[in-house]
This record gives sequence, C-alpha cells and structure tokens, in this order.
Amino acid sequence: MCTSRKGTAASGRAVGLTAIIAAVALLVGACGNSQDAPPPPAPTLDRYYQQRIAWGSCDDYPGGGTELTAAGIECARVTVPIDYGRPDGETAQIAISRARATGAKVASLLTNPGGPGAPGLLLPLALAKLPVAERFDVIGMDVRGLGASTPLVRCRSTKEHLTSKRVLGMTDPFAEIDQIEQENEEYADSCARRTGLALLGHVGTGDVARDMDVIRAVLGDKKLTYFGASYGTRLGSTYAELFPDRVRAMVLDAPVDPTTNIADEVLISAGFQQAFDAYAADCAKAPDCPLGTDPAKATEAYRALALPLIRHPIRTADQRTLDYDAVVTATIAALYSPESWPALTKGLTELANGRGETLLGEAGEYQEVSSDDVHRAVLCLEQVRVTDRAVANDIDRRSRSAAPIFDDGVVNERTPLDTCAFWPVPPTAQPHVPNVAGLPKVVVVAVTGDPATPYPGGVALAKALGAALITYEGTQHGVTFEGVACVDEPVLKYLIDLTAPTADLRCRKS
Repeated sequence: MCTSRKGTAASGRAVGLTAIIAAVALLVGACGNSQDAPPPPAPTLDRYYQQRIAWGSCDDYPGGGTELTAAGIECARVTVPIDYGRPDGETAQIAISRARATGAKVASLLTNPGGPGAPGLLLPLALAKLPVAERFDVIGMDVRGLGASTPLVRCRSTKEHLTSKRVLGMTDPFAEIDQIEQENEEYADSCARRTGLALLGHVGTGDVARDMDVIRAVLGDKKLTYFGASYGTRLGSTYAELFPDRVRAMVLDAPVDPTTNIADEVLISAGFQQAFDAYAADCAKAPDCPLGTDPAKATEAYRALALPLIRHPIRTADQRTLDYDAVVTATIAALYSPESWPALTKGLTELANGRGETLLGEAGEYQEVSSDDVHRAVLCLEQVRVTDRAVANDIDRRSRSAAPIFDDGVVNERTPLDTCAFWPVPPTAQPHVPNVAGLPKVVVVAVTGDPATPYPGGVALAKALGAALITYEGTQHGVTFEGVACVDEPVLKYLIDLTAPTADLRCRKS
C-alpha cells in the first residue's frame, strides 16, 4: 500500500521544485507497480444526459403553473450539476414546460425570453396559439436559480428590498454616494449569504447553455432547435460556441452584441432616447399630448414633469408613492413597444394633474417581469466590472449625454460603484466574438429602432455567427412571433425545413 507524509506549507526550509517533482514521480511510479485496485474513473455527465423525466401537472410549479395546466401544457424537472466541473457534486432542478405539437412534429423548440432573469416557463402558453406550435413541441424553461427551478438565487428579503430607497437631496453629496455604495455592497453580501457561493458562481450563461444541452438530450432530440430573444440570444450564441455540431436550427431575436456587456449602459441609454423621440413624435400629433406638440421640446417637457418627484413624490389615492424612479421605470417599460405608448401618454397626463396611478401600475408590471437577483447575478458574472471611479464617472457622463430624458440633474463628482464592484465571486465570462467553426446556418432578427438591444448589435451578431439577417424597420424590442408576416413566414420556413434566407431580408409591417 502506498503512503505519503504531509509537509507544512509554512516550513522555514525552501524545498527545490525539482526535488518535489522527483519525489512525486517516484511515489506515482511505486503506486503504479503495486497490486492495489486502480482509482475509480472520473465522474461523468452520463447520468444527467441519460435521465428520464416524468411529465405531469404544472399545478405545483410557482409562477403560473395552474394556468399552464389549464391550457393542457405539461411540466417536468431536469436534474443538472450545479458545477459541470464536479458532476458528482451538488445538483439543481431545472423546471421545463411543454406544449405538444398539434400536427406532424419536426422537433422540440427550446425557448428563452431573455432577461437575464426573465421566467420562461410560461412562454409556451403564448406560442402554443401560433403556427409554430403545429410542428414543434414548444419547450419553456426557468433557468437555474429562477422561478420554479431549484435552488433559487436569493439576495435581500422582500422587506429589505422594499425599504431600500434612493437617497437624494442630502446636504452632503459624498455621504449620499457612500450610502448608495454601502447598500450595493450589502446587497452583494446578502446574495452570498442567502444563496451560497457554489450556486452564485454557476448561474452564468455558460452553465445555462450546458443545461440546455442536457435538456435537448432528455427530450430525445439529437440536435437543438432554439428560439431566444434579447439575452436569450447570448444564451444561443454561447450554446453555438460550446456545441456547434449539436445545433439543428437557431433563431435569435432582439440580439445582444457579443462583444459588449449584456447591459451596456451607454448603448442602452441611447436606444431608449431614440425610442422616446419616436414616441414623442407620435404623441405630438395629438393636440392634448402631455409633452406638447413640438417633438423637439419633448425631452425638456418630460423632465419638467418628472424631476420634481425627486424631492416631492406624489401620494396616490390608495396611499402608494410615485417617485422619480418609478416614473423612469414606467417610461422604460412603455418604450419597449408602441403598443404601450397610449398607457405612457395617459400616465404622463395624470402626472401633469398630480396623479400617479397609471405610471405606478406600469412600473410595477415591469418590475415583476424578471428576477432582479438572477439578473444581477448573471450581469456581475459576465460584465466588465467597473472598480475604477474615473471609469464609473465617465460611463455616467456618457449615459446622461446619450439619454437626457433620464438625466436626473444630480451630478456628483463621484459616481457610486455598482453592485458588481462588490460581487463575492469572480467573473466567469467576458464579451467576445464567438468561435463557432462548424455551425450550421442560423437566423438573426433585429429591429432598427430596438431600444433595449440596439440594431448594430444584431448586425454584429449575425456577422459573428455567419447568420442570415432579417431586419425589421420599427421601434420595439423584438418582433418574431408577434404577427408580422414578413418576419414570421421566413422564420417558420427555416425552422421547419432549414431553408434560411439566401440574402439578408429587410421589411416593415404592412
């Protein structure tokens, strides 16, 4: 039997590296010559890829399970390792849903709505009514750490979240910055404390892409057919980079530029200012537009309505408070689609008359769309972290310049560092051009006036993946499966028979 002695790391003697290597080599050689049984093989992922899942009722799945069951949609959970480098370690359960194909099935269509942190379990509920559901089993999923999947990423408690408020109007601006940074650091600490470092370090895009491959296998699909929107396009391109030979078809809508942060503040600010300008031009056609009838003065008019709420929030009839941050959140929510512009007009009209019910409602619905905790966890794992105050100041300055509608007028010499500067686990990925040698043709769909994922990012992703590009001329975040024939028809044809557009397409709603 081979034995060895442990030395102390703090020994005062220096041991030569050559001597250590020689000793280890001798020990290994001696063990190799013994009659002892060989060490067990390294653990593999086979048990995950070969598992059988049990489809059943969605009733006990939080976040709308009963609604899924009522629509005839099934749910199941897929077991995956938290750390793919340690397949014999702790595991997670990924919640998935399935709307069965109503016609001759081509494949399973795995979907992701974006975020990061947007729940995807309900997505088949919307797609099940569309032509794509005739030929595909539509699969939804709550990514690891989210919704009906377990374990969950948890940070501040609900009470802590509700009592954490923006601090403005303090006599000492540096004290305000210090307080914001303290809150950001406390938030990061709470994520580590309530979630645990093991999961917190493994909720990134690469881990979710690997989960997608396990899901593909347990569904019985030899290759992946995938539809991803917004951040879901980063998931798709990451899967393509990891498993290019396992891609059957991939449609990436509202694409994120692979070479930039998932949430690049300056680019996104510019995108929302562009969307606001389009909204203002439309609103100005009506004589009662709350921003006036001159679009060139709309930003100034908006700020005149919103900025007073920094120090003087409005109390609603039910004793809720509409503050500046809520107005900005409601505005952002409305700018995602022209369908929401009438609600923004109504809300701003109410605001001009000292009321805030509509804007509070819009802000609340937007905040419920995704998990802030998962969202922040993914961003902090994959953003370029800013720990230099000069860089933070520069980003703040450029963001204000790109989107004056969101310039709160409170300019400090020191911009607070955000949560990611204090994040307790190291980054796991950085923006880059994906290496996708061997990838079959995929399709990228981009909207020229997309506020959240600006159009140039779609062009960049299509180029990086060698993809066919469908350009839609409009002002909204995403367009696929929204009833626009010039987009949906070529997308569906591609998904069914793998015939991608031979040249880039460009269209607008007729």
